Amino acid sequence: MKRNNKTLKEMNVDLSGILTAESLQYDFSTIEFATNYFSKENKIGVGGFGDVYKGELDHGQEIAVKRLSRRSSQGVEEFKNEVVLVTKLQHRNLVRLLGFCLEGEEKILIYEFVSNKSLDYFLFDTKKQATLDWSVRDKIIKGIVRGLVYLHEDSRPRIIHRDLKASNILLDKDMNPKISDFGMARIFGVDQIEGSTNIIVGTYGYMSPEYAMHGQFSVKSDVFSFGVLLLEITSGKRRNNKEDKFDDLLIHAWKLWKDNRAMEIVDPTLIGDSNSMSKIMRCIHIGLLCVQIDMDGRPTTTLISHILGTNSAILPEPNQPASFKDYSRLGNIDQLTSNSIPSSSFEELITEIYPR
Repeated sequence: MKRNNKTLKEMNVDLSGILTAESLQYDFSTIEFATNYFSKENKIGVGGFGDVYKGELDHGQEIAVKRLSRRSSQGVEEFKNEVVLVTKLQHRNLVRLLGFCLEGEEKILIYEFVSNKSLDYFLFDTKKQATLDWSVRDKIIKGIVRGLVYLHEDSRPRIIHRDLKASNILLDKDMNPKISDFGMARIFGVDQIEGSTNIIVGTYGYMSPEYAMHGQFSVKSDVFSFGVLLLEITSGKRRNNKEDKFDDLLIHAWKLWKDNRAMEIVDPTLIGDSNSMSKIMRCIHIGLLCVQIDMDGRPTTTLISHILGTNSAILPEPNQPASFKDYSRLGNIDQLTSNSIPSSSFEELITEIYPR
């Protein structure tokens, strides 16, 4: 254990945040054996910070092993973030960290194995989309929202994920969603509601405009990312896909909505399910509200959860979202959002759901 502690100190990791549960620490030899020495056959994913392998421990438990790249300068920060953060998070819709390994230059995270890969594996493959009927997609949407409500409201400390996207939503054997990859996440104080940074991290298509352009992030940044994800889930299309006739899914969906043609954006594999069409339209509506430029006009995840659970809430009309082209020329956000819906509009919805 001494060698591992030395490595942690050299990385300036808060030891009290990690070593309070030494049972989480695995020997490198154990992980090597579990993954068949990181064989190609066991590799199940490749990311910007390293590769992911499937493994099996001696007692038969399946694991997912994230081996951070030695060449990635960001890998150290991600490792510190995930180990300190995820060990504190426990929720059925968040992927569970089982342990970690620190030996020499090796930085490894061990997670529960989630058998059905990630959402994008099904959602954007025309041959696999049919696997996701509306009942499955509805379960995935609600599960993601439950996970976000936990991060934003119920977790102590409050967590902003900052990289919510289809590839970071893992699906278990029953197609229940689990939010993963907390390397980009930021911890907020009890009373803190927003923050800023000079280093923009995350995935461009899912970033809110205030974050992409000004480094401002909050729970509403995650709401924007969720809105993008919601429109992708209902349409089966990526936000930006050169194979599609439109440049930007958000703008395309909004234009169709304004023309009362939102049905045209729905994934064709869902069209036959007429009983669910009103729910699908409602999800498109919520998605468009989430991706408005003005973050005050976006609903909170708690309110989204309430809206998804009722048909009585009357939703305001969404304003036009920022397009990819707008991102490059956004000036002062405040000047661009003077006509946006005030947050009080959403407060009124709570009265609809919980009459006073």
